[in-house]
Formats: sequence, C-alpha cells, structure tokens
Amino acid sequence: MRNTRSRPGAELFAADPEDRPLAAVVANPTKIDPGTHESIAALCVELGWAEPLWLETTIEDPGTGQAEKAVEQGVDVVMACGGDGTVRSVAQALAGTGVAMGLLPAGTGNLLARTLGTPLEMDAATRVALTGDDRTIDIGRVRVDGADEERAFLVMAGTGFDAEVMGNTPEALKARVGPLAYVVSGLRAIRGRRTRVTIRLDDGPELRRRTRTVLVGNSGTLLGGLVLMPEAEVDDGLFDIVNLAPKGVAGWVAVAARVISRRRRGHPRVEHWTAERVVITADDPQASQIDGDPIGDVTEMAVRVDPGALVVRVPEGSPAAEILPES
Repeated sequence: MRNTRSRPGAELFAADPEDRPLAAVVANPTKIDPGTHESIAALCVELGWAEPLWLETTIEDPGTGQAEKAVEQGVDVVMACGGDGTVRSVAQALAGTGVAMGLLPAGTGNLLARTLGTPLEMDAATRVALTGDDRTIDIGRVRVDGADEERAFLVMAGTGFDAEVMGNTPEALKARVGPLAYVVSGLRAIRGRRTRVTIRLDDGPELRRRTRTVLVGNSGTLLGGLVLMPEAEVDDGLFDIVNLAPKGVAGWVAVAARVISRRRRGHPRVEHWTAERVVITADDPQASQIDGDPIGDVTEMAVRVDPGALVVRVPEGSPAAEILPES
C-alpha cells in the first residue's frame, strides 16, 4: 500500500522560529565533503525550517542511536547522510515510529536512493528531504544463526558470491574509482566454487540447491542501473528471492546477459521466487551481507518482511505514489 503526504516548504518563510519544522541530520563524517553541514543548514533556513540538529555517526554507533535521539527531540524528518550502511542504521531506529527518513546519498552504492528516484546531488536531495512527499515502504528483518537480535535491511540481504565481493572491496579503492571497485573484486571472486544450501519459502517445502549466491531483495536494483529482480517492489509486502548457480566463467557470462535483459527466465541456473519469509541454511558457513555491508560467515539466515514499516521522503509528485492529505 503506497502512502504519501505532502510536506511543508517555502511557504513557511515568515514563520516564527519556534513554529518552524525541525530536521535532524545523521551524518557519517567519513563520507561527506567539507562544507556539507553549512550547505544543508542554509537550505533548511531558506526553505523555512529551523537550523537542523547535526548528529555524527561513530564506529560504535553507525546511526541508530543518533536517529533515536532525534526522534526523542520531536523532529519532523531525519536525514540519513552517508552510504547504505548509514541509511540502514537510521531506518532501524525510525521503523514503526512514523517519523520520515530523508536520503542524502554520500556513499558508493546509494541503492535505496536510486530505487526511489532521490537525486544523488546533495543540495537536490536535501530539498526532497525537506519538501517532498512521504511514502511508506517495507523493510526486511534478518536473524543470523538463531541470534536474538534482528537486523533491518532496505534493499538486499544475501550469502555467497555477492557478499564475498562486498567484503573484499577495499574502502580506499571505492573512494578512488567508485562502483568500478566492485567489478574489480567480482572478477577476482568469479572462479569460486558453488556450495549446497537449503532454502525454505514461507511454509513451503525445503528446496536443496547448489549456489554461488542467494539474494533476498526488497528492491531489485543493483549498481550501474542493473536490475536483478525486475518485479521487486519496495511496498508490495513481499520479497523477491533469486538463486544464481553459474558454473565457471562462461556460466557467469550467460547469467550476466540474463540480468541485463531483465528477464526472470531464460537461464537454467537462475531461479526466482517470491515470499514473505525466507530461511537460507548453508552446509558450510558462507560470507553474508545486508545492504552491501559484510556481516561475516553465516550458516543460517532467517529473513521476514515488515510491511509498510518505514516512511521515506520521496520527490514531490512522484508517479509511484498517491498523495494523501495532511493529517
């Protein structure tokens, strides 16, 4: 169910300071350029908002605690300024609160921003975060190896080749060449061996498969505009799941051709399913990732969809959503 709400903008120029809406920025200081703080603050004032709260992430807390603090302060929107990891950490705190998340892309992938049509330029993205519409989207909840804690994700979670590439891509290389860094790491990992996994979808039977990677997607968008799961929607209450099991370099070439063509069928080693819940159990621990961040070697990944849990600010008048009146 798509759900959006128009937000206040330039019509508040003359509002008294105490009546102006308040934003918070949760910023990863390692991802932003000098002057970003000042330019965002200036745009807030220009558009009739109060000067924003500025909360920087740390190694110990990559965004969740800062977003919780912002909610406690009664902000109208929390802007996640960083890469996909910062976005995910902020979303972890905002899910279920009704407080909107704005996306200020400053990472390498910025996959949720690309999916929702958020501008990748900082000033334009800030304007969307302050004056755009609200859209409710699903999030994923992941439990690893039976742990008590569930982790949130917004785009994809997976095991195998995909996670190996993410884990073996140096930050310095990403800083120098951007998304091309993942291609370099992918070429190094392409000759890896397939492994055996068991996949269970909802309450269905267990499926035994050989695989190089299993991905559970809330969105199907990859770097470079490639779409791995062409029917995935961020607000349909379902995951799209894909199993890739190519054998050798020739197999990967065929799989890549299938991905570029955006067909769900056409190669025997590419399988697609949809489900609300997925459990992936590997015979041997596999490299795993959520939203592109490595989480170590995992034997079991249990994933469930949390429908409509997060409000995200999107470009005003987005054709993907219905505009609802202010409540």
